Parts: sequence; structure tokens; C-alpha cells
Amino acid sequence: MKGTHDTIVILDFGGQYCHLISRRIRDMGVLSEVLPSDTKASVIAQNPNIKGIILSGGARSVHDSNAPKFDAKVLNLGLPILGICYGHQLIAHLSGGKVVRGASGEYGLMNLAVSKGQHTLAKVGKSTKVWMNHGDVVTKLPAGFEVLASTEHSKIAAYANTKKKIFGVQFHPEVTHTKKGSLMLANFVKNITHAKPSRSKAFLVDEIITEAKMTMGKERAIIGLSGGIDSSVAALLVSRAIGKQLTAVYVDTGLMRDRETEYIKKMFARAKLDLKIIDAKKEFFAGLAGVTDPETKRKIIGTLFVRIFEREAIKAKAQWLIQGTIYSDRIESGLTKHSSNIKSHHNVGGLPKDLKLKLYEPLRDLYKDEVRALARTLKMPLEITTRQVFPGPGLAIRVLGEVTPEAVETVRHATRIIEDELRNTKYWKKIWMSFAVFLPVRSVGIQGDERSYKHPLVLRIVESDDAMTANFAKLPFPILERISTRITNEIKAVNRVVYDITNKPPATMEWE
Repeated sequence: MKGTHDTIVILDFGGQYCHLISRRIRDMGVLSEVLPSDTKASVIAQNPNIKGIILSGGARSVHDSNAPKFDAKVLNLGLPILGICYGHQLIAHLSGGKVVRGASGEYGLMNLAVSKGQHTLAKVGKSTKVWMNHGDVVTKLPAGFEVLASTEHSKIAAYANTKKKIFGVQFHPEVTHTKKGSLMLANFVKNITHAKPSRSKAFLVDEIITEAKMTMGKERAIIGLSGGIDSSVAALLVSRAIGKQLTAVYVDTGLMRDRETEYIKKMFARAKLDLKIIDAKKEFFAGLAGVTDPETKRKIIGTLFVRIFEREAIKAKAQWLIQGTIYSDRIESGLTKHSSNIKSHHNVGGLPKDLKLKLYEPLRDLYKDEVRALARTLKMPLEITTRQVFPGPGLAIRVLGEVTPEAVETVRHATRIIEDELRNTKYWKKIWMSFAVFLPVRSVGIQGDERSYKHPLVLRIVESDDAMTANFAKLPFPILERISTRITNEIKAVNRVVYDITNKPPATMEWE
């Protein structure tokens, strides 16, 4: 909590979107810092640069015996405070209001009726769509508080205590689904806390390079280079920090996207990196043989990656392992104190406990679109900055059931068809991910006037800004029909194609 920049502190109660709040504030150019929920009021009071506090959402109820700890003295610091979801409920609960289990939970988009368009809701209008994700509701306000807005199931969906500069919203303004969420957060940060912007992408680049130099000093490091934007940006930043002390290791697992190894050789031939390419197809397919559980798959893949990196580290005399882990990887793996483990990312929850290398993750607090912005600042090739997202565990988590070379090749081929059909359409730039999912079941079909008994494939095509929330792409039926026809004609193992029309949440990006 050092420095001279105006800062907004976010206290983390374990909500999936906690760091997304921080990201939104950084988009305004204002410095933000995420701290544990139990950070003492006295610690916050010592920093004159802190201009406001946000209490994040969380998975618990304020009535739970294991609810996250919180120093209630924070509410009396005189700093502007905004409670979001759980934070909204906690403020009301600790200030003398009433919080109960709702008769009906609210999950997804809801209509917010604004009765007082002031403070956090200034210029929002009489009604707007907001993203809800809660079970408890505030049913009675403490003395000195007033209602600003309501929904069908939350009569107190937003409140204010102007004398104490304390505000609360039951919904999530930080997610893109809340139509005017950015305006609401800006109302708090700019108009209520009066925090001044001081942060830029160039500032962030310098900050990461400086941190990397201080962290590793004269020691050597290796980085797992996948060809995706996260590891590519991490490699370039760390390379600028420690130069020839860095070795990049690309592992061909047999689970990579189409022609990925050729792409890596071509793309990084022009970069001044010590690049090693490891063929580990047999090792990965052997390790995954007979495995069907998604969490087990991820952890096996994570362990295999690390063991290979450890072997290469010995050759390179390296003490550090650099990873392009971003915040959405960490939060879904349940790494914050109170967050739930949705799925273990191979580079987070999949890491072995006996890791023999020191771990450094320069992008650990950034979201995907922030990494893309850094790539543009670093003037990386357009081919990298516009690449679709690809999961670290590769196609293994797009094959439900046992991972076999045949199933992987089916998914790889189908994904190539999907991308071929979408790339030249106006929808391509909006798409975050487009891929196929292999199902370990068979369905009856008719091909060549004969009965067929083959596998169905699922198309998963989504739009997103930050990977924490997503909408399925609403593509015209003729495009989907062309994709389906090509897949069933060109891939012998498939006779049926279905389209996944589920948003995130309740689904995740991947099926596993």
C-alpha cells in the first residue's frame, strides 16, 4: 500500500468478480488494490492515498458461522464506502438493518427500478438491466439509510447514507451484463471519492518489468510458452527484464490447436528468445489413459507440464518458473481466501505441491483484455493480439470422457472447420472462443441412405470481454448450418452437431 497515487481499496470477501471490480477501476486510470476482507481499519487509516473502499461480493451469508471476517471499524473511517452484493448485505447487517434468506433467489439479468437517481445511480435513468447473483436480501435498512432502487425480489436493491458516505448495491455493476455498471462505478470513484486517475498501460508495463527484475535478480528462469497471448506477453515482459537469463520452453502435448507447433516456430523465430521445443505427445496421452474425471485430467496435465519444466530448468540452470497465469485462472481455481473452487486450472490448482522451482506470475492480477492491451502497447504482431483464447490443458478438456488421439483429432478438425466458416464473417471480431466438444456417447443417424451410429459434437461459440462472464454467440442459422454440414461430411466419426446456448454463468467457458 505504498506510493503517491490516489487509490481505491477493494476488500475481498471471496466473490468471483472481486478482481473484476479492481479491473474496472483501473480502466478509469485510478489505482486499485485488493486486500483481504479482514484488513484492519487501522492499516487502511495509515495510508492517506486511499480515497474510498469497496466491499466485494462473496459466496457466504452474513449469518454463516464461517462468514469472512471483517473489521467493522472500517465503516467509521469517514472514507466513502460501496458495498456490492455480499458487501451490500454486510453493511446493512452490521449497521442495524435486517438481512434474510430471500423467498426467491435472483440469478441473471433483472430490471432495476430507480426511485432516486442520485449518488451511485446518478444519470442511470428510471430503469436499467442489472446482473444479480444472490440468495439473501436486505429487508430493513438501518437508521440514516434510504432506498435508491429496487427489483421484483429485492425491494432494497440500492441504498445510500449520504451523511456517512456509505452506499450499497445488491447487484454487480462490475460485470458487463449490468448495462450501466461502468457509469455506476464511475459515479462512486470519480464523483464520490474524487480519486484522480494516474495509471496507464505504459505505467503497467514499466511496473511489471521492474517487479520482474527485483524478483529474480541475477537468477535464471524458464517460461512455459504456449503460443497464447498470456504466455507470449509474459515472455516478452520478463525477457525485457532479465534478457538472456530467460529460456522459453514450448511443450507439444499432442493436445494443441491445429498446426500449433509450426506456428510457434514461425512466430518466435523473429523474437530474441532462447526457445526449446519439446515433443511430449506420448507422455501426455499415456498419463491421461483411462482418466475421465475433469479435475483429475487438469491436475495430471499440470503435473506433467511442471515435471518437463523441471527437467529443462536443470539443463538451463534455472531457479524460476514463469507462467502466463491471469486472474481469471486463479479465481476459478479457488485461490482467494473465501472463493469457491470452480475448476482447477492446470497452471494453478494443477501444480504439484513439491514444485522444485520458484514460481513467478507477472500477469497474475490481470484479465484477458488487459493482457491484450499490454500486447498492443508492446507492439506485438496482430496475429498474436487477436488470437482466440485457448485453454492451457488444451483439447483434453474438450474431450469429455477418456482422452484418446482419435477423439482429440476429431475436436481439432471440427474446430478448424468452425474457424474457417467464421473467420470471414462480420461476427469473427466479436467472438471470444469458438470450438467443438466431443461427447463420449453415440446417436443414430442416416448417412448415405444407411444407418449410422456415431458421436455427436457440441459447438461452443461465445462472446466476452474478460472471461468472467460470457454470452453464447447469436449466429444466423445459415452459418450454423454450414458448420454442421461440413463437420458431418468431413469427419467420419460424427453424425450429429448441437449448439450450446448457455451463458456464463451458469455455465463456464469450457465444458470441463
